[in-house]
Amino acid sequence: MNDKFYSAFAEHLSGFISMKRNLGFKYKAEEGILARFDRLACALDMDGPVVTKAVYDNWMDLSPYESELSKYYRAVCLNQFLSYLRNLGLKAYGAGLPKYPDCHFIPHIYTPDEMERIFRACDGLRLRIWNSFSPVPSMPCLIRMLYATGIRIGEAIALLEKHVDLDNNCILLEETKNGKARLLPINASLAAVCREYLDHKHRLSGSGQWTETPFFASMAGTGLKRGTVERRFREILKEAGIPSQGARKGPRLHDIRHTFACHSFVQLAEEGVDLYCSWPYLAAYLGHRSLESTERYVRLTASLYPELLKDGHTMYMGMVPGKKEKDDGKGS
Repeated sequence: MNDKFYSAFAEHLSGFISMKRNLGFKYKAEEGILARFDRLACALDMDGPVVTKAVYDNWMDLSPYESELSKYYRAVCLNQFLSYLRNLGLKAYGAGLPKYPDCHFIPHIYTPDEMERIFRACDGLRLRIWNSFSPVPSMPCLIRMLYATGIRIGEAIALLEKHVDLDNNCILLEETKNGKARLLPINASLAAVCREYLDHKHRLSGSGQWTETPFFASMAGTGLKRGTVERRFREILKEAGIPSQGARKGPRLHDIRHTFACHSFVQLAEEGVDLYCSWPYLAAYLGHRSLESTERYVRLTASLYPELLKDGHTMYMGMVPGKKEKDDGKGS
């Protein structure tokens, strides 16, 4: 038994997660999923680390109201753990993965006018009730950074002050989705916004710069939580007059990343830059592992701005083999 797991699988769960992390995987979300399995095993009062079909079926029926995609990823996570158990010589039911759920999600690409309205709504944010852990002071700079760089919200809130170099106008991303750090240049306009934000932040806290503190922080100096930022962003969208299409349909905070990519391709096309040549650079900037991930933005831009992507720009769109989209709502 350890401080995270309490069932008959505790030792094996810890060993499995350690193995994954030694292989280079962060395994944070997956650890949470396996903690749910640990709680189920405790509730079933299992005597030993044996997973039968009945236990597996119980696990798959655990949350009948969750999305099919979440259920699929729970199945993937548990199946990997069961394979680990079988390799140890333990009895564990071998189930095939369910069919990957069909998903036809189309991200919302904010127009330049919508982004201006979002910025104005951010600048007009005020605290109705004092809350030292509120993200309000960070939101104007945070949203502008997301739009100006296309970085993921998780990458942004993981930034420390030492990662934002305003002398050389660049930011260092160490906590990334793919586990690979990358150094990104930022434009002078965003650098000026960051300087103003930092000055305001340090005056509020009554202290100078601390390199190990989160760059985007609450007034209490703590790092921001993604869920808190996303809830505040929904309020910003409402204030900006951008209606929601309903749960899981957006517009979403992550759509700012999609918007950055599409607007970048539009700017390149307007400047006469060959998109085929610039494609790998944008892929590296976005932190994509393959050109296929960036290709979807070329196709999306072509559908939204057909008058811009012509005269040979779209001739390269078929050079990367197409495959069925699998958008989990989190995107690239």
